[in-house]
Amino acid sequence: MATPSGWRQDGNLPNELTSFVGRTRLLTTLRQRLREHRLVTVTGIGGVGKSRTALRIAHLMRGQFKDGIWFADLARLQDSGMVRHTITSALGIADQSSRSADETLVEWLGDREILLIIDTCEHLVDACASLFEDLLTSARGLTILATSRQSLNARGEHTVTIPPLAVPGEVPGEDVFSNEAVQLFAARACAVVPTFMLDEQNIGPVAELCRRLDGIPLAIELAAVRMRALSVEQILGLLADRFSLLAGASRTALPRHQTLRAAIGWSHELCAPAERLLWARLSVFAGDFELDAARYVCSGENLPSEDILDLISSLVEKSILLSDGTASGQRYRLIDTLRQYGEEWLEKLGETATIREKHRDYYLQLAKRSEDAWSGARQVYWYVRMRHEHDNVRVALDYCLREPSEVQAGLKLLSSLWFMWVACGLAREGKVYLEKTLELTPQPSPERCKALWVLSYIHSAQGNIAGAVDAAEKCSSDAVRVGDSGAVILATKMLGTAAFLQGDVQKASALLGVAIEFHKSGRELNPGLLPSIVELSMVLLMQNDPAEAEVLLRDCIMVCTQRGELWLRSYAIYALASVHQAMGNAAEAMINAREALRIKRQFHDVLGIGLAIEVVAKQAMESGQPLLAARLMGAGHANWRTFGMPQMNSPFFNSEHDRSIKECKRVLGDQAYEEAFAQGKKLNLEELIELALGDDGQDGPLSPLR
Repeated sequence: MATPSGWRQDGNLPNELTSFVGRTRLLTTLRQRLREHRLVTVTGIGGVGKSRTALRIAHLMRGQFKDGIWFADLARLQDSGMVRHTITSALGIADQSSRSADETLVEWLGDREILLIIDTCEHLVDACASLFEDLLTSARGLTILATSRQSLNARGEHTVTIPPLAVPGEVPGEDVFSNEAVQLFAARACAVVPTFMLDEQNIGPVAELCRRLDGIPLAIELAAVRMRALSVEQILGLLADRFSLLAGASRTALPRHQTLRAAIGWSHELCAPAERLLWARLSVFAGDFELDAARYVCSGENLPSEDILDLISSLVEKSILLSDGTASGQRYRLIDTLRQYGEEWLEKLGETATIREKHRDYYLQLAKRSEDAWSGARQVYWYVRMRHEHDNVRVALDYCLREPSEVQAGLKLLSSLWFMWVACGLAREGKVYLEKTLELTPQPSPERCKALWVLSYIHSAQGNIAGAVDAAEKCSSDAVRVGDSGAVILATKMLGTAAFLQGDVQKASALLGVAIEFHKSGRELNPGLLPSIVELSMVLLMQNDPAEAEVLLRDCIMVCTQRGELWLRSYAIYALASVHQAMGNAAEAMINAREALRIKRQFHDVLGIGLAIEVVAKQAMESGQPLLAARLMGAGHANWRTFGMPQMNSPFFNSEHDRSIKECKRVLGDQAYEEAFAQGKKLNLEELIELALGDDGQDGPLSPLR
């Protein structure tokens, strides 16, 4: 997935965890095809190296696409309707907007020059083909490299089939020592036995082994790992026995897909029983996972929790699992072909339902932990952590939606992650899941009440005021019926937010005041107390009472600072910048707006970034830098359109914005303003933040337009 920190110019390519051996001619062909065609699909059987080859060519072509190379993995995606959301998330786009995912993605791509790699499309062929055709028609600078076991049959598609590696004797006159299949075996064998070298004594068995394995890279790698305990001759003998059993009396060679299954099956049989059981249970995970998750989900009958670490280490040594170090710790991943094999065994064991339920339970507990900790000092950690777990959360949610008895648990999981949907740029995805789940649970319940106020919060962030009011009123009505007083107060707060955005200051003041009074004595800072305080301060500003607003905000910032809370603190600092601007304290306004931006970029909080940019642009105008102000407004406009309804569809914010534009045009003239505005529209979110902070990101004078 994309880096949680948001959009980066160079893309989000995963690291190459192993060396890439051979395929020189294929890579040259693929590079040429990507220069000639805008949609290239790499096809081939499982285990032949489609994903690995796509990743290699992407790294080789870095720097050839002005706006980066981006990677999205669809392997565990089950709902074809989520393809666009998955790609949007991989691109680092915070989908706050209430517009369709198609519209947001197309507008964001615009005229950017991007190579987009979409891995594992075969189970979503129709959805991928339709989306790719739409994107390539609309975004002229886009090139797509897809991997799939079959062609997508999309317009303009050019297919490159990846064959197995040539085996010894297949190319006339080839030196067996330089054969690519042999070289791959040698490289992987050397990784487990550093003293291994190809020589005259072992070259014959190695060559025969590669022939037996039909040159399939995954099969060769699995065999090479056995060099830790067996000689090449022993491996060859064991494989020959197994293949003869599978082939029976047939004189023909095993088909290549059978060869791969035989190699995987042989590797599976050579695992200890506990390793085989763990392999099957690990297949429930999407993408990568951490050790604690594996212990919780996979331990149980015949697999004690204390054995999981050693078993995982053993599976890593056998190349069943990949291991990757991240900022939040070591994470593990099953190669997709091996995961599918594990899923089949899990089904044979009759454990699929049990393990999926435990997987869901783990991520539900993790979501609750993250929600409980969100108002404290580890907000950035939990933001990064839950973005890492995004794929597994999706799988857990899909499980809940498929099982009628689990829908209530789905509501709990969705609602606990309210901060992901509201604060961390995933509003549209949260809305889709919430609406789908609420439709399946029409009866009032505490879980439904919470989901409704979360949905109201999302609608507010998207600028959909009518939707916010509707969800909050339903929440209040259901909460009264089930006796959930906390939900009644949160619904009141959400109605206050909607009134604030509508410019109804009296109603907003009353409703937000009730929410503040209720939450004052509680420990819960978010989403009740702190947002209410910030919004009430803005209501006071709308009522021309900046002094009282400042008092409220300084108290709010003090509480946030004491608790180590950052996300709402940044909103309070932004609001304080608006207050200082209204009071004529230009320097303080700029310091606060920039500080808010620095915090918000840590969460990819595009809504808050958009609001803070408005303050910076207005201050640039008032400090005699109208060209810079126009450029900032252009960039702000482009990002608002991509990420949400401009100025949250609020009359107050819109009127302030319109005044800034009018003043800027008055000073510059229409033509100069439009030129600077157009320059700004070309900036991505990160470039916009850098421009607003100044070149060095410090609190110095704003940089002039270059």
